[in-house]
Amino acid sequence: MKFRLEKDITLFQKKLQHWYAQHQRDLPWRREPTLYKTVVSEFMLQQTQVETVLPYFHRWISVFPGFEALANAKEEVVIKNWEGLGYYSRARNLHRVARKLANNETIPSRAEEWEHYPGIGPYTAAAISSISFHYPAAVLDGNVIRVLSRLTADATLFKDKNSAIRKLAPLAKKLLEVKNPGKHNQAMMEIGATVCTRSKPSCTVCPVHSFCSTGKRGDMDQFPRFKVKPAQHLKINRVWIQRNGALLLHKASPKAKRLADFYELPSAEGFVKNPMRKDRLMIKKRGISNQYIEERIYRVESDAKILRLVRSSPDLHWIPAAKMDAIILSGPHRRWIKEIIVDVGHSPQ
Repeated sequence: MKFRLEKDITLFQKKLQHWYAQHQRDLPWRREPTLYKTVVSEFMLQQTQVETVLPYFHRWISVFPGFEALANAKEEVVIKNWEGLGYYSRARNLHRVARKLANNETIPSRAEEWEHYPGIGPYTAAAISSISFHYPAAVLDGNVIRVLSRLTADATLFKDKNSAIRKLAPLAKKLLEVKNPGKHNQAMMEIGATVCTRSKPSCTVCPVHSFCSTGKRGDMDQFPRFKVKPAQHLKINRVWIQRNGALLLHKASPKAKRLADFYELPSAEGFVKNPMRKDRLMIKKRGISNQYIEERIYRVESDAKILRLVRSSPDLHWIPAAKMDAIILSGPHRRWIKEIIVDVGHSPQ
């Protein structure tokens, strides 16, 4: 569908806004909205679904009620309150944003200005500026990409999300209701999240179905089209080693690209060459992007060799059970440790 006539765009906007006014989800950052709530929610919603974000958002606001409280917090406290949400660079960037805003005499209102802040790209900048300052910038996230590609039946085989954004940006800008850009952007994202879903879209209740090329044809599931990345299968063996009421964990370097300063169960490399099946405590599988990871955890008895290895490695630490909740563990590893303690009974007592 090509929106050539101004009246078509106006009608599209009206139908979308009317639907959003009646069907928008009751989300905490939409109740008595503030710039701070908007910024926090947009950071949390990067690569994470709303249902997952909700409990973290409530906790975050209670601990850090505003930019000043967040700016004054220590980084380890910030990361600890983000624990389990994943993609921890978001927490560090949000912390930097709060500190930068705390030192500013004026708060930016334009999307282009927000892009100079840590962790804020074009999408997040458009969302913050349009919702909080009514700045006319169109958002393009995964939900909006899906809606626009289905509306127009755009058959482009996109290399990645960025290529899709470049192709669809002119249409997103053309459809933007400049008098109320924040509501329009939220409505576009909402319809993508709740109606024009990735699988089994609810076309029969879609308020803009009359404009949708693929909806009329019935092939909406085929859009948008992305090149499929080859899957990577990884297998990692890890060890569970206890001593004197403490569990051995590996702490990532502060300069690590991912999970900096985070604790995890150590890799089996250096501890045991060929783990025995009888010593296996659990097998866990998870997916991250196009990676499929299988991690096997083996019980290993502490001995003199292991003690020497631990003493010679600054990254290996004995963590007492009483301090387990105080350290920053990666989300999966905290869950696995709790499962092993409860289900297998290998508690570092």
